[in-house]
Amino acid sequence: MDRFPSTLLLPMLISSLLALSAPVRATAEPPGGGVTAPAAAAESPPAPPVAARRPHALTAHGQTRDDPYYWLRDDSRTDPEVLGYLEAENRYTEARLAPVAGLRARLRDELAARLQPNDDSVPYLDGGYWYGTRFLAGQEHPLFVRRADADGAAEEVVLDGNRLAAGHDFFQLAAVEVSHDQRLVAWAEDTVSRRQYTIRVREIATGRELPDRIENTSGEIAWAADGKTFFYVERDPQTLLPFRVRRHTLGTDAAADPAVYEERDPAFHIGVATSRSRRWVFIESDSTLTTEVRFAPAAEPAAPFRLFLPREAGHEYEIEDLGDRFFVRSNWQAPNFRLLEAPLATHADRATWREIVPHRDDVFLHGFLAFRDYLALAERGEGLRRIRIRPLGEGEERLLATDQPAYVLLFGANPTPETQILRYTETSLVSPATTYDLDMATGERQLRKREPVLGGFDPERYASERLWITARDGERVPVSLVYRKGFERNGTAPLLQYGYGAYGFAMDPYFNANVISLLDRGFVYAIAHVRGGQELGRRWYDGGRLQRKKQTFFDFIDVTEALVAGRYCDPQRVFALGGSAGGLLIGAVANLRPDLYRGMVAAVPFVDVVTTMLDESIPLTTGEFEEWGNPKERAAYDYMLSYSPYDQVRKVTYPNLLVTTGLWDSQVQYWEPAKWVAKLRATAPAGDRMLLLHTNMQAGHGGKSGRFARLDEIALQYAFFLDLAGIRE
Repeated sequence: MDRFPSTLLLPMLISSLLALSAPVRATAEPPGGGVTAPAAAAESPPAPPVAARRPHALTAHGQTRDDPYYWLRDDSRTDPEVLGYLEAENRYTEARLAPVAGLRARLRDELAARLQPNDDSVPYLDGGYWYGTRFLAGQEHPLFVRRADADGAAEEVVLDGNRLAAGHDFFQLAAVEVSHDQRLVAWAEDTVSRRQYTIRVREIATGRELPDRIENTSGEIAWAADGKTFFYVERDPQTLLPFRVRRHTLGTDAAADPAVYEERDPAFHIGVATSRSRRWVFIESDSTLTTEVRFAPAAEPAAPFRLFLPREAGHEYEIEDLGDRFFVRSNWQAPNFRLLEAPLATHADRATWREIVPHRDDVFLHGFLAFRDYLALAERGEGLRRIRIRPLGEGEERLLATDQPAYVLLFGANPTPETQILRYTETSLVSPATTYDLDMATGERQLRKREPVLGGFDPERYASERLWITARDGERVPVSLVYRKGFERNGTAPLLQYGYGAYGFAMDPYFNANVISLLDRGFVYAIAHVRGGQELGRRWYDGGRLQRKKQTFFDFIDVTEALVAGRYCDPQRVFALGGSAGGLLIGAVANLRPDLYRGMVAAVPFVDVVTTMLDESIPLTTGEFEEWGNPKERAAYDYMLSYSPYDQVRKVTYPNLLVTTGLWDSQVQYWEPAKWVAKLRATAPAGDRMLLLHTNMQAGHGGKSGRFARLDEIALQYAFFLDLAGIRE
């Protein structure tokens, strides 16, 4: 496991919007080029680029589709014609948004002013050291620090993210792992935004970097107990699929690292980690719906990995060891999962497993942590994420929850099972993240940190609400709302509705300090917990995938209509936001109900569903068949084609659209949103409505890196919405 919590190593949030270039009007390319921009009068809005149309036949199941913008695909990302078109779109976007340049600048300053300039995480004890992270004023990346657990011990800098990022337009850490003997730190970094991480190693005491350097990894690192060996995952250079685990010994040639496991099924990806007890190294193979785990003793790095339980289609499980037994979270005969105990000696024989926490139809078992005397259970009830404490011996269970209408409880840094203290975090739409240490024996808790929010923030000025909207098929869809106190349901407020609805990922009602800038200007912010997520258990996920995918879109629309009917918003000022698979949601909804929304932001959107899913050379395609379907099958092809935003573009009046992508995006390739915008512009002229594309030429799926740099993107997004809502201050 990571010595530093992963929430501090990955971007603080997935930015919806990517960087924009200088506001310069697009100019025409030479005849035969990929883009033209007709001249416009000075007083008129700038003319948009027009992508060249070049017939390209795509045939499947005896059906031929013409994709005239297929030429925008350039796997090398070096084609001057393609790059020229993307830059022209960037210039056009900036020119159209020039009137809100001042508002963007004010918003950016406003967002930055809420951040604590010097900010430390709550340290946690691991291996005789207190570990934590620290942001310094004006710096984009954190310091990773530690202090020995002794009076008067001096602080050491384990890594300085700012020094590592120096000279790079993009920088991201995927893992920071300290060896068991606390002497060395290994980290995985990406300086391209392609999620192909390079592993490096350094001596902590001296700061001396070792010559070991391993390219093209998934970013996961698992140390063996000897302090000189670690395991990592190699990516396929074309598909970017994490498919092979290798073992590296410091001081040896990485090219000769032995492979200890290779996944041969392209529907699966693999990960590697050290158990919390540090006794085992785990290799986990996962598809969307199936799991298989292998384990080997960390004290014997050359030992072969043992199979915990062979894969079985539809069986998902995770394990954690405690002494001579494993705890197993499993959906075996339990759609919402249950927890079982498996003896180490007979772990592969399910007849010897003992049920600890039974399956519940109304509660989803999201995860768990095993401690010496207690189990901490992360569960979902009524769509809300809470924590249950269960003694392994005698004693009463304890449920941790809050009185907020919409909230989240989640585990913090709990690196060792040898304790009775649980660290967890509590947050809601109106309450910043608050970290507690809970004594699981006594029930007493200690406040360790309340996330500071500067800029005059007062939580008493805001209110949240939880609604249940009846969808068209009779299902009740949960909706989390937040607004400034004094809000009246009189049908005059602007509304921003957010949704995702894929992969079983729940969009929980976390506190988001950035949203305050909208709330203070009169907006209502709503999270539609649509099907395809897992807020209401496995059935909620199954209800919005494969041949039920359209239900995700219908839920989102039904929520919007209910909020309008309930006078929560002005029907002429309704806005929508989604990114990645949530960008697919936005694209599909724009096709289905373009009349319902004034403006939409589709960030890094997955919109060319059929073409991408037919091409197994594109990163991640093969691992997505259980989510979307395999279009090589006719029924799946027809269904996916019926909702694919790119294929379903119609000659209608679309909402104002801001579409973003990153040139180096490894999750959704940049050409999907680029083609979509080109087709929208050719098929459904926007008139006085905005149709904007921006490509971040230095970043990928997550947009800009850095604590403050990403605020530029959020400010742009908010300025787009506020301008359309008629709010310029």
